[in-house]
Amino acid sequence: MLLAQLRPFPPDPVWSLVAQAAADARPGALDLTVGVYRDDDGRVPVMEAVARATDRLAARRGPKGYQGLAGNGRFNAAMTSLLLGSAERVARATTVQTVAGTGALRLLAELVAAASPTRRVLLGVPAYVNHVPLLRGAGLQVVTHPWTTPDGALDAAGLLAAVRSARPGDVYLMQGCCHNPTGTSMSVDLWDALASACLDAGVTPFVDLAYYGLGDGLDADLAGLRLLVDRVPEVLVAVSASKAFGLYSERTGCAVVVGEGPAGAGAGAGAARSVLEASARSLYSQPPGHGAELVAEVLDDDDLRALWRAELDGARDRLTRLRSDLVAGLRSRGACGVAAAVDVQRGMFLQLPLAASQMHVLRVEHGVHGMPGGRINLAGVPASAVGRLAAAITAASHHP
Repeated sequence: MLLAQLRPFPPDPVWSLVAQAAADARPGALDLTVGVYRDDDGRVPVMEAVARATDRLAARRGPKGYQGLAGNGRFNAAMTSLLLGSAERVARATTVQTVAGTGALRLLAELVAAASPTRRVLLGVPAYVNHVPLLRGAGLQVVTHPWTTPDGALDAAGLLAAVRSARPGDVYLMQGCCHNPTGTSMSVDLWDALASACLDAGVTPFVDLAYYGLGDGLDADLAGLRLLVDRVPEVLVAVSASKAFGLYSERTGCAVVVGEGPAGAGAGAGAARSVLEASARSLYSQPPGHGAELVAEVLDDDDLRALWRAELDGARDRLTRLRSDLVAGLRSRGACGVAAAVDVQRGMFLQLPLAASQMHVLRVEHGVHGMPGGRINLAGVPASAVGRLAAAITAASHHP
């Protein structure tokens, strides 16, 4: 019997905690587990730019036919232009729509495996919880190194050492900004040093870009990627539209392959596109249409694009205020070490310098639900709850 031979897999490390948080009936309990942007009322907001685009699409009553393995061409072009900025960079890129950023990661992992199944992927840890399963699912070997120092700061020296000691042909996977789970971001100088290290070692950069616009602003968050594309002949980019456009359930993203010359002129670009499309065909056939249509509508209209940029800036400003208020609350309670760690982080996530046992205390005794490794979702904190959160973190940090 087939089913009798199955053994259950371990529960998902994030969604099992989400279920625990949902079952917490205590007044004021905070679910800071899953990475979803929420407003002060605890809702996942629909951006006004997206709402207007939705109304336009509904009024047009467009067809719902198949769009092909590469998805929505208008979306692909608009996203490539948004991310890469200049016409010269865009001319080197080939892009296919994917099932969110997760699908982009998997398709690009399949592309790496198709080029050479013995290539290794270098990954700084802690990392996004799904990175290793996605890479290994494509048959790739993952080699890890520390992404942060023991005090939680970005380990720039260790990052560069990992690249410099790599084998020619290895791939280096890093997050473009607002690192999940550590909240770190690379400086432009570090991006420049990383480009030099990749060139010297013969390493291909693989950038996971999910939180652009939520760190230091859209252009600042994309500056490192653009510098890398300017200096390195080949770059892989996995992109999510979930956070920047609030399209979590629409599963919208894209995979971008940047080559050395114009994408239409080289055999490499054509081969890359064929691999991405063939992988999509075997995994899910075609990506969903609605989210991509919405993004294309927003980015191709000057008024909607400006409105979206303003809303994205507003979300970033709110995160900055929440972090600043939390840091002040921690310092006022004497948790200066925790405050110092949080103060330099960026984006939606905070990596608290707390042990798993202290995160357990935070959840059980204070109703603050985060990840055992210390990650909490800052975007899930109402402004009215910052003081209570600071008090809870301080109390947990004093627990043995």
